[in-house]
Amino acid sequence: MKTIKTKIINFSLFLLSIILLVYCKPEVQESLKKLPQPITLEQDYPIQPVLFTAVKFEDKFWSKRLQTSKDVTIPFTLDQSEKSGRIKNFRIAAGHETGGFCSEYPFDDSDVFKILEGAAYVLMVEEDPDLEARVDSLIALIDEAQEDDGYLYTNRTILKDKPHVWAGTKRWELTHDLSHELYNLGHLIEAGVAHYYATGKRGLIDIAIKAADRVCEDFGPDKIVSYPGHQIIELALAKLYRATGDEKYLTTSEFLLESRNNGSEYSQSHIPVTQQREGVGHAVRGVYMYAGMADIAALRNNQAYIDAINSIWEDVVTKKMYITGGIGSTGHGEAFGAPYELPNMSAYCETCASIGNVYWNHRLFMLHGDAKYYDVLERSLYNGLLSGVGMSGDLFFYPNPLESHGQHERSPWFGCACCPSNVARFVPSVPSYFYAQKDDELFINLFASGTAEINIQNNPVQIRQETEYPWEGKILVDVSPERSEEFKIKLRIPGWSSNVVTPGGLYTFIDQSDDKVTLSVNGKAIDIQMEKGFAVINRKWKKGDKIELNLPMPVRRIKSHENLVTNKDKIAIQRGPLVYAAEWTDQEDKKVLNLVLNEGQHLEAKSNPDLLGGIYTIQGNAKGMSINENQNLVASDKSLTLIPYYAWAHRGAGEMLVWIPTKEENAKPTKNPTIASKSTVTGSHITKAIQAINDQMEPENSNDKSIIFYHWWPKKNTVEWLQYDFEKSVTVSEAAVYWFDDGPFGGTRIPAEWRILYKDGNEWKPVKAKSNYEIDTDRFCKVNFEPIETTAMRLEVTLPKDHASGVMEWKVK
Repeated sequence: MKTIKTKIINFSLFLLSIILLVYCKPEVQESLKKLPQPITLEQDYPIQPVLFTAVKFEDKFWSKRLQTSKDVTIPFTLDQSEKSGRIKNFRIAAGHETGGFCSEYPFDDSDVFKILEGAAYVLMVEEDPDLEARVDSLIALIDEAQEDDGYLYTNRTILKDKPHVWAGTKRWELTHDLSHELYNLGHLIEAGVAHYYATGKRGLIDIAIKAADRVCEDFGPDKIVSYPGHQIIELALAKLYRATGDEKYLTTSEFLLESRNNGSEYSQSHIPVTQQREGVGHAVRGVYMYAGMADIAALRNNQAYIDAINSIWEDVVTKKMYITGGIGSTGHGEAFGAPYELPNMSAYCETCASIGNVYWNHRLFMLHGDAKYYDVLERSLYNGLLSGVGMSGDLFFYPNPLESHGQHERSPWFGCACCPSNVARFVPSVPSYFYAQKDDELFINLFASGTAEINIQNNPVQIRQETEYPWEGKILVDVSPERSEEFKIKLRIPGWSSNVVTPGGLYTFIDQSDDKVTLSVNGKAIDIQMEKGFAVINRKWKKGDKIELNLPMPVRRIKSHENLVTNKDKIAIQRGPLVYAAEWTDQEDKKVLNLVLNEGQHLEAKSNPDLLGGIYTIQGNAKGMSINENQNLVASDKSLTLIPYYAWAHRGAGEMLVWIPTKEENAKPTKNPTIASKSTVTGSHITKAIQAINDQMEPENSNDKSIIFYHWWPKKNTVEWLQYDFEKSVTVSEAAVYWFDDGPFGGTRIPAEWRILYKDGNEWKPVKAKSNYEIDTDRFCKVNFEPIETTAMRLEVTLPKDHASGVMEWKVK
């Protein structure tokens, strides 16, 4: 039976529908008649986004990406879900096929749900009968796989009493750890709500409601008291509350957040959420939780949540965020590191974390109306996030490093495929981040050519942007209300256009730009009235009114806070919202790690419409460092070409660099070859990082993540090996190894023991050691042995108990 509050909400929705049908254009009226709308709530964000269904791009930048997402990414990820067994899991759970669980992780259902969400967003904007039919058939399959009481987790349904070890022996037993049952259902709910709004069909949302009802029935103060080890259901339940008006979904979301205590920093469950003040643990889980807290704060007017996420935001933005907007610096735990721990070569910066960073900052903006949150959102969107998907739409990055020796390349899929499926659902929703409104205020937050149909106090208004953004900063805005009326337009003035790189000063411009932002209305320049980072224009608008905003886009040099020692005496280059990188293929000698860029060297932007989908490069001069026969550094003049960071790794594997040294001694030129560096390296575990073994990059310590390192993680308690095959037979008598050890909170330690073997004919024999095999951190550990002549050597390593081992460099002499 409906509560009085729900009746009031539904009546308000009814009135809203009448108003919209009266004032909207005929084609919009027809759409509104067909599709359900979100419920109007008594309490929510003071600022509301203009949904992407009302925004249409006509630009050269985003339009191509949205089309590629529709034509390539979503069909491709659905195909990969089929090939990897993710969809087959639903068939087996539904009883259509027999067999065991087909994919690698027990939470793989979530990838299918995320892709369905992305498909729903596509169907909101454009009819696609083939895609809709494919989605419908998949929804029918999910419906059959769902257990009668609403529980949906194919791993347990298929394997019954012996599911994956992460899942525990019974429902919800390990939900606080690695089962991810609630994580799965969070993505199901988000997909269900999106599909309902997109098509008006109730199939998927009814499955989601049934699953959410199961969660509400099982969790609570007098029931199961636990929390999800991987957050997402918190904000998903808030979405379901908005779609249905049913209070229990919001109450359960609150309960799951409030249950976090006495757990681990890894899952942000170490202390109550209202007491948290720092970004810690798994970065994706963190930003999903902070976004969920923002939703509860908005819907419940919860000041304690607002205080917590405000403080966490300050910590992340001022101490733990990359210049690309990426977050999560360490691969161990995919986590936030310590303050100012932002290595470039080993930067993790998971694509999902950048997506979550957008979610979080968008919600903070809707709470506070401050453009600084959009400054962070835009930085992440155009740099750290876009890097995660190739322009072809079917190649992805999981980590997004800021420096590479060539060991990084995009992949079509991953065993843990959270990033490709997350990209599939995020990119189609990008238009929803461009506009927002509050009463008589219209916020223009991002810039792209196209139109938006917006209702401002029951007055339909068309906004048309014309711009070459992000390549040029001239933005023309045509404002056409159906009837002349006074309202405010707030145009975001990006921090980078007013000499602010990031809020809080983690990154700053080396010099101040004198170029001024200009603003005019109907050809007449106006003084810019600023409010929280927005230029405010309050006037009576009429059809055909025109705004012109000019954001200067000089090439800017950026430095890091002095505590960020990784970037000491280095600069990054930015133009407009885009961070730039040097990539091997654009340089004369096909190297970039040897570059030095002095402050005085001139740099200029140049349009290259035929390069990498159409980009602006930055051209200039630099120094290239090399080492001569006497082992001395030698500098030579080089031409320099930089490309937008998001566009790297499209032309083959090679060196890449964002932070360029300003001092010659900080460059990393290729050293003269040695026996080891000329060897072919193989091993018991092959990854791209195996090239670290003989790249001649010597670390400062055993946890130096500014260079590549090789490890055997997640192997433990085994004997592993690395092998050098020499160009010809050589005589050697010494080996030195620099071990990788990522400290007490990492998973890699110095080995239990090691030894050197050499190839004698077809046999491997141990060398006759003349000294002990040294095992230590932060130095080369040596062994001397009787000289042997051989064509190949092996480094055999016994891994320590319950840990892996790793190698940063292996020399032979």
